[in-house]
Amino acid sequence: MKISKLPKETSQSLVYRFTRAIKSSGVLIEARKRKFRDKTKSRNLLKRAAIIRVQKKAEYNKLKKLGKI
Repeated sequence: MKISKLPKETSQSLVYRFTRAIKSSGVLIEARKRKFRDKTKSRNLLKRAAIIRVQKKAEYNKLKKLGKI
């Protein structure tokens, strides 16, 4: 997308026209999606997280039975 200044156009109107063109094209939305995209975790990381979850839940249940929570 090439936007050049038209004859007798102010810099402000050029910037305004440019921002409208960017918003309507969807380039900005796509860039934000890519920036904040969650990357997929490896199998080892998923397994490790699952083990930690199970251990924490067991510890919580143990403390609950002892009346400390």
